[in-house]
Amino acid sequence: MSTRRPKIDDVAKLAQVSKSTVSRVLNNRGYLSKNTIEKVYQAIEELNYRPNTIARQLYSNKTNIIGLIFPTVNNPFYAEMVEALEKKLFNRGFKVILGNSMNDPHKEETYLLQLLSHQVDGLIVGAHNQDLKEYQKNNLPPIVAIDMNLNPEIPVVSSDNYQGGKIATQLLLKSGAKEIIHINGPASVKSPAQKRRQAYEDVLKENNLIPHTYTVPFGISRIEKIKSFKRMFYDHPFVDGIFSSNDTDAALIIEIAKELGVKIPQDLKIVGYDGADMTRLLMPSLTTIIQPTEVMAEKAVDILQKLINKEPYPLNVTLPVKLWRGMTT
Repeated sequence: MSTRRPKIDDVAKLAQVSKSTVSRVLNNRGYLSKNTIEKVYQAIEELNYRPNTIARQLYSNKTNIIGLIFPTVNNPFYAEMVEALEKKLFNRGFKVILGNSMNDPHKEETYLLQLLSHQVDGLIVGAHNQDLKEYQKNNLPPIVAIDMNLNPEIPVVSSDNYQGGKIATQLLLKSGAKEIIHINGPASVKSPAQKRRQAYEDVLKENNLIPHTYTVPFGISRIEKIKSFKRMFYDHPFVDGIFSSNDTDAALIIEIAKELGVKIPQDLKIVGYDGADMTRLLMPSLTTIIQPTEVMAEKAVDILQKLINKEPYPLNVTLPVKLWRGMTT
């Protein structure tokens, strides 16, 4: 029995068409009759022919691979976003390579260079290291950013961060809080998420209250965060409201508050941000602002495909948020 792997010539011979016709069927190029297409696919199935993927990529100048770079999948929001992006990209014929940057600039740069060397068709980026020089180059593949300003020419998809921050802060005030602290990342990070901070400050100033934003660096360990949040309680003994810019920090603050004997929501009211499905499943009591993950992913993929196809695309897409009212307010 012959073990020779079937070639395109064998498919052409069995289907009684030319090699170029088989190639056009495989790459969906040009007009072909239904009968011709069926004959080619019947021959492919009969011979168990597997096209040379690399050759097809060279022919079409496409890899059908999209790179995703995100800070971590050990966070319900990012995990949900990556899952939604992968699903939507797969449904459009793309495969995904994921770079888990862990908020490490060197690691993100390494992933970025590796992805570019693999000649991906595009990138969707949600990591925080926007100052990498690679993002400033002119010969980059199509890139879409999630909640991050990488450079003025790269489109951004985000939730309505200002409205989310406003809803969260107003709810804390309505619930009776007066000494409200906001937890956020470094102000140096150029992200639409900074609008959460701006909304918080605006609402407090409108109510003649003093804003206190507590900055937490990205990428620090859980132990370091615990120390930082405990210090926050000692520095602000009268705090009665906290607006956390993400749900994982909100969950940790609840844990620390209970350890310190602070009752929630009687003594301290808390609102988080992100509202991933897994968070609401495991912590339904947490009041939070829900980002529309599925819609954000859909818009990001839409824009990326427009970039790949050299079609007009929006530079900024802002999507509405919703409030999940739990028992922490």
